Amino acid sequence: MQKDELRVENVSKCWKDFELRDVTMSVREGEHFIILGPTGVGKTVLLEIIAGILPPDSGRVVFRGKDVTDEPPERRGFVYIPQNYALFPHMTVFSNVAYGLKIRGVPKQEIERRVREVAEVLGIDHLLHRKPKTLSGGEQQRVAIARALVVEPPLILMDEPFANLDVQTRGRLIGEMKRWRRELGFTAIHVTHSFEEAISLGDRVGVMLRGRLVQVGAIREVFSKPSSEEVARFLGFENVIEGVASGRRLRVNGLEIELPEEASGRIRVGLRPEDIILSEEPLRSSARNEFRAVVESVEELGPLVRVTLRAGGVTLRAFVTRSSMVELGIEKGRELYASFKASALHVF
Repeated sequence: MQKDELRVENVSKCWKDFELRDVTMSVREGEHFIILGPTGVGKTVLLEIIAGILPPDSGRVVFRGKDVTDEPPERRGFVYIPQNYALFPHMTVFSNVAYGLKIRGVPKQEIERRVREVAEVLGIDHLLHRKPKTLSGGEQQRVAIARALVVEPPLILMDEPFANLDVQTRGRLIGEMKRWRRELGFTAIHVTHSFEEAISLGDRVGVMLRGRLVQVGAIREVFSKPSSEEVARFLGFENVIEGVASGRRLRVNGLEIELPEEASGRIRVGLRPEDIILSEEPLRSSARNEFRAVVESVEELGPLVRVTLRAGGVTLRAFVTRSSMVELGIEKGRELYASFKASALHVF
Protein backbone atom coordinates (compact mmCIF):
# COMPACT_ATOMS: atom_id res chain seq x y z
CA MET A 1 0.00 0.00 0.00
CA GLN A 2 1.31 3.45 -0.93
CA LYS A 3 2.22 5.61 2.03
CA ASP A 4 1.67 9.35 2.30
CA GLU A 5 4.75 11.34 1.34
CA LEU A 6 3.21 14.74 1.99
CA ARG A 7 0.28 16.00 4.02
CA VAL A 8 -1.20 19.49 3.90
CA GLU A 9 -3.33 19.99 7.00
CA ASN A 10 -5.95 22.75 7.35
CA VAL A 11 -3.84 25.31 5.47
CA SER A 12 -5.29 28.82 5.07
CA LYS A 13 -3.72 31.91 3.51
CA CYS A 14 -4.84 35.38 2.46
CA TRP A 15 -2.52 36.59 -0.28
CA LYS A 16 -3.21 39.46 -2.71
CA ASP A 17 -6.45 38.49 -4.47
CA PHE A 18 -6.38 34.88 -3.31
CA GLU A 19 -7.65 33.22 -0.19
CA LEU A 20 -7.01 29.59 0.67
CA ARG A 21 -9.39 28.17 3.22
CA ASP A 22 -8.76 25.02 5.28
CA VAL A 23 -7.03 23.03 2.53
CA THR A 24 -6.29 19.45 3.54
CA MET A 25 -4.76 16.90 1.16
CA SER A 26 -2.21 14.11 1.01
CA VAL A 27 0.14 12.96 -1.74
CA ARG A 28 1.28 9.36 -1.88
CA GLU A 29 4.73 8.06 -2.71
CA GLY A 30 5.20 7.78 -6.50
CA GLU A 31 1.93 9.58 -7.23
CA HIS A 32 1.21 12.24 -9.85
CA PHE A 33 -1.28 14.40 -7.96
CA ILE A 34 -3.18 17.06 -9.92
CA ILE A 35 -4.54 20.27 -8.40
CA LEU A 36 -7.18 21.31 -10.93
CA GLY A 37 -9.08 24.56 -10.99
CA PRO A 38 -9.80 27.72 -12.99
CA THR A 39 -7.48 30.73 -12.97
CA GLY A 40 -7.49 32.80 -9.79
CA VAL A 41 -8.57 30.23 -7.19
CA GLY A 42 -5.24 30.02 -5.33
CA LYS A 43 -3.61 26.93 -6.90
CA THR A 44 -0.19 28.58 -7.21
CA VAL A 45 -0.41 30.01 -3.67
CA LEU A 46 -0.97 26.46 -2.37
CA LEU A 47 1.99 25.17 -4.37
CA GLU A 48 4.24 27.96 -3.04
CA ILE A 49 3.20 27.15 0.54
CA ILE A 50 4.14 23.49 -0.05
CA ALA A 51 7.46 24.64 -1.58
CA GLY A 52 8.18 26.92 1.39
CA ILE A 53 8.14 30.12 -0.67
CA LEU A 54 5.09 31.44 1.23
CA PRO A 55 4.22 30.75 4.87
CA PRO A 56 0.62 29.73 5.63
CA ASP A 57 -1.47 31.92 7.95
CA SER A 58 -2.57 28.72 9.67
CA GLY A 59 -2.24 24.97 9.20
CA ARG A 60 0.86 22.94 8.51
CA VAL A 61 2.83 21.01 5.89
CA VAL A 62 4.10 17.57 6.91
CA PHE A 63 6.64 15.64 4.82
CA ARG A 64 7.43 12.01 5.65
CA GLY A 65 6.04 12.50 9.13
CA LYS A 66 8.05 15.65 9.86
CA ASP A 67 6.48 19.12 10.22
CA VAL A 68 8.31 21.29 7.64
CA THR A 69 5.94 24.30 7.84
CA ASP A 70 8.67 26.64 9.13
CA GLU A 71 11.56 25.19 7.13
CA PRO A 72 12.95 27.22 4.17
CA PRO A 73 12.69 25.78 0.63
CA GLU A 74 16.29 24.55 0.52
CA ARG A 75 15.80 22.48 3.67
CA ARG A 76 12.74 20.71 2.24
CA GLY A 77 14.59 19.36 -0.80
CA PHE A 78 11.60 19.75 -3.14
CA VAL A 79 12.07 21.05 -6.68
CA TYR A 80 9.69 23.77 -7.89
CA ILE A 81 9.17 24.39 -11.61
CA PRO A 82 7.46 27.80 -12.07
CA GLN A 83 5.29 28.60 -15.05
CA ASN A 84 8.03 30.70 -16.72
CA TYR A 85 10.63 27.87 -16.32
CA ALA A 86 13.19 30.28 -14.64
CA LEU A 87 16.16 29.07 -16.73
CA PHE A 88 19.45 30.95 -16.38
CA PRO A 89 19.82 32.82 -19.72
CA HIS A 90 23.62 33.19 -19.51
CA MET A 91 24.21 29.45 -18.97
CA THR A 92 24.20 26.62 -21.47
CA VAL A 93 21.56 23.91 -21.26
CA PHE A 94 24.17 21.61 -19.68
CA SER A 95 24.97 24.17 -16.96
CA ASN A 96 21.26 24.81 -16.32
CA VAL A 97 20.56 21.11 -15.86
CA ALA A 98 23.72 20.62 -13.78
CA TYR A 99 23.12 23.62 -11.50
CA GLY A 100 21.35 21.75 -8.69
CA LEU A 101 24.00 19.04 -8.64
CA LYS A 102 26.84 21.58 -8.49
CA ILE A 103 25.42 23.44 -5.49
CA ARG A 104 24.98 20.08 -3.76
CA GLY A 105 28.69 19.36 -4.22
CA VAL A 106 28.27 16.34 -6.50
CA PRO A 107 31.63 15.31 -8.09
CA LYS A 108 32.23 16.56 -11.63
CA GLN A 109 32.31 13.09 -13.22
CA GLU A 110 29.01 12.15 -11.55
CA ILE A 111 27.43 15.44 -12.72
CA GLU A 112 28.50 14.68 -16.31
CA ARG A 113 26.98 11.18 -16.14
CA ARG A 114 23.68 12.20 -14.56
CA VAL A 115 23.12 15.24 -16.79
CA ARG A 116 23.73 13.25 -19.97
CA GLU A 117 21.56 10.40 -18.71
CA VAL A 118 18.52 12.58 -17.95
CA ALA A 119 19.11 14.67 -21.10
CA GLU A 120 18.94 11.51 -23.20
CA VAL A 121 15.69 10.37 -21.56
CA LEU A 122 14.12 13.81 -22.15
CA GLY A 123 15.47 14.10 -25.70
CA ILE A 124 17.62 17.20 -25.15
CA ASP A 125 21.09 15.61 -25.30
CA HIS A 126 21.73 17.37 -28.64
CA LEU A 127 20.93 20.77 -27.06
CA LEU A 128 23.38 20.71 -24.14
CA HIS A 129 25.69 23.30 -25.72
CA ARG A 130 22.89 25.77 -26.53
CA LYS A 131 21.62 28.79 -24.56
CA PRO A 132 17.94 28.92 -23.43
CA LYS A 133 17.06 31.88 -25.67
CA THR A 134 17.84 29.78 -28.76
CA LEU A 135 15.35 27.07 -27.76
CA SER A 136 11.66 26.63 -28.54
CA GLY A 137 9.09 26.70 -25.75
CA GLY A 138 8.86 22.91 -25.71
CA GLU A 139 12.65 22.57 -25.54
CA GLN A 140 12.84 25.08 -22.68
CA GLN A 141 10.21 23.11 -20.79
CA ARG A 142 12.20 19.90 -21.25
CA VAL A 143 15.29 21.65 -19.87
CA ALA A 144 13.35 22.89 -16.82
CA ILE A 145 12.02 19.38 -16.16
CA ALA A 146 15.48 17.84 -16.69
CA ARG A 147 16.96 20.29 -14.17
CA ALA A 148 14.33 19.16 -11.67
CA LEU A 149 14.67 15.42 -12.26
CA VAL A 150 18.48 15.27 -12.32
CA VAL A 151 18.77 15.96 -8.57
CA GLU A 152 16.39 13.06 -7.89
CA PRO A 153 14.17 15.10 -5.56
CA PRO A 154 11.63 13.46 -3.24
CA LEU A 155 8.91 15.72 -4.64
CA ILE A 156 8.49 17.81 -7.82
CA LEU A 157 6.12 20.79 -7.78
CA MET A 158 4.94 21.90 -11.23
CA ASP A 159 2.98 25.13 -11.80
CA GLU A 160 1.02 25.00 -15.09
CA PRO A 161 4.00 23.26 -16.76
CA PHE A 162 2.51 23.23 -20.27
CA ALA A 163 0.50 26.48 -20.22
CA ASN A 164 2.85 28.46 -22.48
CA LEU A 165 3.06 25.84 -25.22
CA ASP A 166 1.07 25.43 -28.42
CA VAL A 167 -1.51 22.64 -28.56
CA GLN A 168 0.65 20.25 -30.61
CA THR A 169 3.75 20.65 -28.41
CA ARG A 170 1.67 20.35 -25.25
CA GLY A 171 0.09 17.10 -26.44
CA ARG A 172 3.51 15.66 -27.31
CA LEU A 173 5.03 16.62 -23.94
CA ILE A 174 2.08 15.17 -22.00
CA GLY A 175 2.72 11.85 -23.73
CA GLU A 176 6.44 12.08 -23.01
CA MET A 177 5.84 12.95 -19.35
CA LYS A 178 4.18 9.54 -18.92
CA ARG A 179 7.30 7.83 -20.29
CA TRP A 180 9.67 9.92 -18.14
CA ARG A 181 7.74 8.94 -15.07
CA ARG A 182 7.92 5.24 -15.98
CA GLU A 183 11.66 5.43 -16.67
CA LEU A 184 12.78 7.77 -13.88
CA GLY A 185 10.09 7.40 -11.23
CA PHE A 186 9.09 10.49 -9.25
CA THR A 187 6.38 11.95 -7.04
CA ALA A 188 4.75 15.11 -8.39
CA ILE A 189 2.18 17.75 -7.52
CA HIS A 190 0.99 19.35 -10.74
CA VAL A 191 -1.12 22.52 -10.81
CA THR A 192 -3.22 23.06 -13.94
CA HIS A 193 -6.53 24.28 -15.34
CA SER A 194 -6.31 21.74 -18.20
CA PHE A 195 -8.66 18.73 -18.16
CA GLU A 196 -6.39 17.06 -20.75
CA GLU A 197 -3.37 17.21 -18.43
CA ALA A 198 -5.43 16.01 -15.46
CA ILE A 199 -6.96 13.04 -17.28
CA SER A 200 -3.75 12.06 -19.11
CA LEU A 201 -1.27 12.35 -16.25
CA GLY A 202 -3.04 12.28 -12.90
CA ASP A 203 -3.43 9.37 -10.53
CA ARG A 204 -5.65 11.46 -8.29
CA VAL A 205 -7.02 14.97 -8.60
CA GLY A 206 -8.04 17.69 -6.18
CA VAL A 207 -10.56 20.15 -7.62
CA MET A 208 -10.01 23.67 -6.28
CA LEU A 209 -12.79 26.27 -6.47
CA ARG A 210 -12.97 29.59 -4.60
CA GLY A 211 -9.89 28.84 -2.50
CA ARG A 212 -11.13 25.47 -1.28
CA LEU A 213 -10.27 21.91 -2.26
CA VAL A 214 -13.84 20.79 -2.88
CA GLN A 215 -13.31 17.23 -4.10
CA VAL A 216 -10.36 14.83 -4.07
CA GLY A 217 -10.31 11.39 -5.63
CA ALA A 218 -9.19 9.14 -8.46
CA ILE A 219 -9.39 10.83 -11.87
CA ARG A 220 -12.15 8.57 -13.22
CA GLU A 221 -14.20 8.91 -10.03
CA VAL A 222 -14.05 12.72 -9.88
CA PHE A 223 -14.78 13.26 -13.57
CA SER A 224 -17.65 10.77 -13.67
CA LYS A 225 -19.11 11.46 -10.22
CA PRO A 226 -18.65 15.11 -9.25
CA SER A 227 -19.57 15.75 -5.62
CA SER A 228 -21.70 18.85 -6.27
CA GLU A 229 -23.36 20.83 -9.02
CA GLU A 230 -20.56 23.41 -8.78
CA VAL A 231 -17.89 20.78 -9.42
CA ALA A 232 -20.01 19.23 -12.18
CA ARG A 233 -20.35 22.52 -14.05
CA PHE A 234 -16.61 23.16 -13.80
CA LEU A 235 -15.88 19.64 -15.10
CA GLY A 236 -18.04 20.13 -18.18
CA PHE A 237 -21.54 19.00 -17.20
CA GLU A 238 -23.16 21.86 -19.14
CA ASN A 239 -26.61 20.33 -18.83
CA VAL A 240 -27.95 20.47 -15.27
CA ILE A 241 -31.63 19.50 -15.25
CA GLU A 242 -33.96 19.77 -12.26
CA GLY A 243 -37.18 17.82 -11.90
CA VAL A 244 -39.24 15.47 -9.74
CA ALA A 245 -38.08 11.86 -9.55
CA SER A 246 -40.17 8.78 -8.92
CA GLY A 247 -38.31 5.48 -9.12
CA ARG A 248 -36.16 5.61 -12.25
CA ARG A 249 -38.20 8.36 -13.89
CA LEU A 250 -37.53 12.10 -13.79
CA ARG A 251 -40.36 14.38 -14.83
CA VAL A 252 -39.33 17.84 -15.94
CA ASN A 253 -41.29 20.40 -17.97
CA GLY A 254 -43.32 17.84 -19.88
CA LEU A 255 -40.45 15.39 -20.49
CA GLU A 256 -39.94 12.02 -18.82
CA ILE A 257 -36.27 11.08 -18.47
CA GLU A 258 -35.03 7.63 -17.47
CA LEU A 259 -32.50 7.73 -14.62
CA PRO A 260 -29.51 5.41 -13.97
CA GLU A 261 -30.75 4.73 -10.42
CA GLU A 262 -33.87 5.05 -8.32
CA ALA A 263 -34.61 8.43 -6.72
CA SER A 264 -37.54 10.30 -5.26
CA GLY A 265 -38.52 13.93 -4.83
CA ARG A 266 -36.93 16.99 -6.38
CA ILE A 267 -33.45 16.24 -7.72
CA ARG A 268 -30.91 17.54 -10.23
CA VAL A 269 -29.04 15.54 -12.84
CA GLY A 270 -25.95 16.47 -14.84
CA LEU A 271 -25.25 15.50 -18.45
CA ARG A 272 -22.16 16.24 -20.55
CA PRO A 273 -22.76 17.81 -24.00
CA GLU A 274 -20.59 15.13 -25.64
CA ASP A 275 -22.94 12.39 -24.33
CA ILE A 276 -25.88 13.69 -26.39
CA ILE A 277 -26.25 12.19 -29.87
CA LEU A 278 -28.06 14.20 -32.55
CA SER A 279 -29.75 12.51 -35.50
CA GLU A 280 -32.30 13.17 -38.22
CA GLU A 281 -34.31 10.02 -37.41
CA PRO A 282 -34.89 8.05 -34.19
CA LEU A 283 -31.89 5.87 -33.39
CA ARG A 284 -31.93 2.11 -32.96
CA SER A 285 -29.55 2.08 -30.01
CA SER A 286 -29.30 1.37 -26.28
CA ALA A 287 -29.96 5.03 -25.48
CA ARG A 288 -33.08 5.00 -23.32
CA ASN A 289 -33.76 8.74 -23.60
CA GLU A 290 -34.69 10.17 -26.99
CA PHE A 291 -36.57 13.39 -27.69
CA ARG A 292 -37.56 15.55 -30.63
CA ALA A 293 -35.76 18.89 -30.30
CA VAL A 294 -35.49 22.21 -32.11
CA VAL A 295 -32.11 23.92 -32.63
CA GLU A 296 -32.04 27.31 -30.87
CA SER A 297 -28.43 28.31 -31.59
CA VAL A 298 -25.17 27.05 -33.10
CA GLU A 299 -21.77 28.13 -31.75
CA GLU A 300 -18.51 27.10 -33.42
CA LEU A 301 -15.70 26.31 -30.95
CA GLY A 302 -12.67 25.40 -33.04
CA PRO A 303 -13.03 21.76 -34.16
CA LEU A 304 -16.29 21.33 -32.22
CA VAL A 305 -19.70 22.97 -32.48
CA ARG A 306 -21.97 23.60 -29.48
CA VAL A 307 -25.61 23.13 -30.41
CA THR A 308 -28.30 24.48 -28.06
CA LEU A 309 -31.65 22.74 -28.45
CA ARG A 310 -35.10 22.89 -26.93
CA ALA A 311 -36.78 19.57 -26.17
CA GLY A 312 -40.24 20.26 -24.74
CA GLY A 313 -39.55 22.69 -21.90
CA VAL A 314 -35.91 21.58 -21.43
CA THR A 315 -32.79 23.26 -22.87
CA LEU A 316 -30.02 20.87 -23.91
CA ARG A 317 -26.47 21.61 -25.09
CA ALA A 318 -24.70 19.11 -27.32
CA PHE A 319 -21.28 18.97 -28.97
CA VAL A 320 -20.88 17.80 -32.56
CA THR A 321 -18.02 17.95 -35.06
CA ARG A 322 -18.04 20.42 -37.93
CA SER A 323 -18.58 17.58 -40.41
CA SER A 324 -21.61 16.35 -38.42
CA MET A 325 -23.03 19.89 -38.41
CA VAL A 326 -22.82 20.02 -42.20
CA GLU A 327 -24.08 16.45 -42.67
CA LEU A 328 -27.12 17.00 -40.44
CA GLY A 329 -27.78 20.48 -41.80
CA ILE A 330 -27.75 21.89 -38.29
CA GLU A 331 -28.99 25.48 -38.17
CA LYS A 332 -31.37 27.52 -36.07
CA GLY A 333 -34.94 26.16 -36.29
CA ARG A 334 -33.89 22.71 -37.53
CA GLU A 335 -35.76 19.77 -35.95
CA LEU A 336 -33.62 16.83 -34.82
CA TYR A 337 -33.65 13.91 -32.39
CA ALA A 338 -31.51 14.21 -29.25
CA SER A 339 -30.69 10.97 -27.45
CA PHE A 340 -28.55 9.94 -24.48
CA LYS A 341 -28.11 6.91 -22.25
CA ALA A 342 -29.49 6.84 -18.73
CA SER A 343 -25.97 5.88 -17.58
CA ALA A 344 -24.66 9.23 -18.90
CA LEU A 345 -26.70 11.06 -16.26
CA HIS A 346 -25.18 11.91 -12.89
CA VAL A 347 -27.66 12.35 -10.05
CA PHE A 348 -26.81 15.02 -7.45
